[in-house]
Amino acid sequence: MNMERQVLRSLKERRALSTLVIVFTLSIGILIGTLVSRGVRAAQQQGKASDAQLVDVPSPVQLSTVFTKTSKELSPSVVNINTESTMRAGTRQRMTPPQGQGTDPFDLFERFFDRGGPMGIDPPELKQRSLGSGILIDPKGYILTNNHVVSRADKIKVKMLDDPKLYDAKVVGSDSETDLAVIKIEADHPLKVARIGNSDGLNVGDWVLAIGSPFGLEATVTAGIVSARGRDIGSSQFQRFIQTDAAINPGNSGGPLVNMAGEVIGINTAIATGTGSYAGVGFALPSNVTTQVYNQIVKTGKVTRGSIGITFQAELNPLVLQSFGTNHGVVITNVQPDGPAGKAGLRQGDVIVSLDGQPIKDGEDLVAKVAETPVGRPVSIRYLRDKKEQETKVEIGDRSVVFAERLGTGEETESSEATGTDVKFGISIQNVTAEVAGRLGISEGKGVLVTSVDPDSFADDIGLERGDVILQVNHQAVSTVDDVLRIQRNLAPKSNVVFLVQRNQQGQATSLYLAGTLP
Repeated sequence: MNMERQVLRSLKERRALSTLVIVFTLSIGILIGTLVSRGVRAAQQQGKASDAQLVDVPSPVQLSTVFTKTSKELSPSVVNINTESTMRAGTRQRMTPPQGQGTDPFDLFERFFDRGGPMGIDPPELKQRSLGSGILIDPKGYILTNNHVVSRADKIKVKMLDDPKLYDAKVVGSDSETDLAVIKIEADHPLKVARIGNSDGLNVGDWVLAIGSPFGLEATVTAGIVSARGRDIGSSQFQRFIQTDAAINPGNSGGPLVNMAGEVIGINTAIATGTGSYAGVGFALPSNVTTQVYNQIVKTGKVTRGSIGITFQAELNPLVLQSFGTNHGVVITNVQPDGPAGKAGLRQGDVIVSLDGQPIKDGEDLVAKVAETPVGRPVSIRYLRDKKEQETKVEIGDRSVVFAERLGTGEETESSEATGTDVKFGISIQNVTAEVAGRLGISEGKGVLVTSVDPDSFADDIGLERGDVILQVNHQAVSTVDDVLRIQRNLAPKSNVVFLVQRNQQGQATSLYLAGTLP
């Protein structure tokens, strides 16, 4: 009996213990469930309380892929240009800056000279080799490049990517005002050309690629951004550059600046540097300018720009305009004699305020509108004189003729002052006017201006260049064309001739002695 009671008690104790374990387990489960439930509700409440957007991390190869695609697309259209020119005895001065001059910070990459002969001694003939780049524009072989790459070349060789052949090229035409030139090669197959973009769509900060042959390393690609637009570096009123920090070096000159759509939006032309190499500041001529120049050259072989024959002050204090009774316009400082404006009655002190009904903001605006107007077309110009508005018709002239003396184009064939000097010298010269004297920093009536040099002539052989001012011939001072002609008439064949000339180099006037023996 006692045994049965003990067994029953033991069973009751086990049941109580089991019940206690089950209750404890359920309690722990309920507690954990409650905590988890509260945590989830708290997280949900916190998520509902935030309006933040989730951040997507872009693929690290995304931009690299665009660079790769653009490079592959454009590189076959970019060519390497190799030129060779012969510099004869007495012309060494062309490539040596005058003593005491610092390096021009705006370098047009004209520094690749393969000099021969001992230091300080001119060999009979000096081979000058230069490197540059270009961009194929037409499948028939038309290439756009910089004028300074090909301007003095006797031979031009072009090499394309993945094509071992060297092609001979010829110059179709050039434009010194924008430093652009078009050359052409003959190929037996269609060539891959580049797509031209609209440079007006560029913004500061846009990614760009520069493609070319720096130091002869063809198909080199560098990346950067557009650092500035419309940059004026004082080279020409028709050059307003795209500034970029894409690495550009000598040999890149004439190559393309490309946007991320694979379009050419500029032609690399210059760098700002103290060493001649990349310093983070490069300049490309916008495609909208290069396209206009290219189209004119392939159509007519040259670039013609309109002019009305006036000069004006580029930087003008607004107070000056106010004194004339306006807040915009261009104040005429000089009127070219017998030029279009002069014939139309415009004079110094007049303020041009509109052209064909379009307001003129400043000098740059006027130059752009006039230069793009076809030569011979009449335009209506409104101007202020004594604060009263008047109007006149002006026929647009050819800038190279209107400003022939200033530009040294030699195209002023109607002028009685432009005089050839027959085959002895092979140059055309004219008297130095007051305007030319002021521009060149010499006294009026001192020296004569060289307006053209015949190829392969005596003058060309000794290194005379268009734009030189001849101060002396055989140590005799010359002041007029007649002085030069008189001295020339007294020279016999095989006579030695020594010229003292003044030449403008990189904005600085320098004197040079050039000599040779007449044929």
